[in-house]
Amino acid sequence: MTNLVGEFLGTMVMIIFGSGAVANVLLKKSKGYGGGWIVITSGWFIAVVMGVFVAQSSGSPNADLNPAITFAKYLLHDSYSFPQMCTTMLVETVGAFCGAVLVWLIYLPHWAVTDDPVAKLAVFCTTPAIRNYPSNLLTEILCSAILVIGVGAIFGRATVGHLAPGMGPYMVGLLVWGIGLSLGGPTGYAINPARDLGPRIAHAILPIPGRGSSDWRYAWIPIFGPLLGGVLGALLWKLFLY
Repeated sequence: MTNLVGEFLGTMVMIIFGSGAVANVLLKKSKGYGGGWIVITSGWFIAVVMGVFVAQSSGSPNADLNPAITFAKYLLHDSYSFPQMCTTMLVETVGAFCGAVLVWLIYLPHWAVTDDPVAKLAVFCTTPAIRNYPSNLLTEILCSAILVIGVGAIFGRATVGHLAPGMGPYMVGLLVWGIGLSLGGPTGYAINPARDLGPRIAHAILPIPGRGSSDWRYAWIPIFGPLLGGVLGALLWKLFLY
């Protein structure tokens, strides 16, 4: 049970910082308005670090915060049974939803003065720069596989005893920051089904002025792309690196 509390709180905190950075940059009359991609990717770096610390300190030493990571660990027979995997993935998604609701509340006056519905949607979930579903799916699969392999490299047997205590969250944050800076341009690097689905549901049901579409036609890509990428990353890790 404490593991689920940690996953919920950690994912919620991650979304508060990550989606909050996007809101700060994209919503009009925010003091960070127009800050650009570096601010957004840096915000997600901090989001991951703080989310992992909160998860670990509140009962989840795994601190997955991501169903793709949870699924990959299940495939590697590490940490989870099938029911535990499903419950953890659900809790992560609910945590992401709650984090998005809090961001909406924090930026409450800014939704009405922002006239771009795409910018409002981007606070909650990802959209592609060029809408090409096969290419978008491939991008999310590969980026998520890189994430899983990177996490495996950080915490794998070869680094056990060499990674300084407390450095793990920072290393995972740097990994996500690097993916955003290098590979995030095509799709906005969801690389996490909960990060995209939970806030997208929040966008669909919250009373956001001029909300526009929640773009459910695209939503399957940031859900299945990371899950497939988790499978690919787990298989490559197990075959060549584990």
